[in-house]
Amino acid sequence: MQTDPGNWPPIELRPVGVVQSEIKTPMLHAGEAGIEGFSHILVLYWPHLVDPERRNLKIVHPMGRKDLPQQGIFATCSPARPNPVLVSVVPLLERLGNVLKVQGLDAVDGSPILDIKPYVQPHCGVERATVPPWMEKIHKDLGIDIR
Repeated sequence: MQTDPGNWPPIELRPVGVVQSEIKTPMLHAGEAGIEGFSHILVLYWPHLVDPERRNLKIVHPMGRKDLPQQGIFATCSPARPNPVLVSVVPLLERLGNVLKVQGLDAVDGSPILDIKPYVQPHCGVERATVPPWMEKIHKDLGIDIR
């Protein structure tokens, strides 16, 4: 995974909502250590091979599976969405200059990386999170234990 953007075309984002919060100013923190001090990172990336026309989808069958009920696009992890910003939590194996070696990133080769953040359990992890039955079926079919 390289972090040098090169000469990539611009990426256009459209708001899908607005935050209403009591927080009125950003909390900016300077870290003591580099990214290599974290066991896992969040990688936000852009699915550049998805047809832009598919970004108008509102309802889909999850993973294109007709055996599952249609869902609103925001209930799925589909890359065909208004702002196809995708995220993966991956183990960080090593850092060599501006190259991060990770394991299990489910991005297509050449996908532009939009941001990298440290995975911090108290902020990112949720104990006893629930998912709907159709999502449980997808994970079961893929052999992934989500319990």
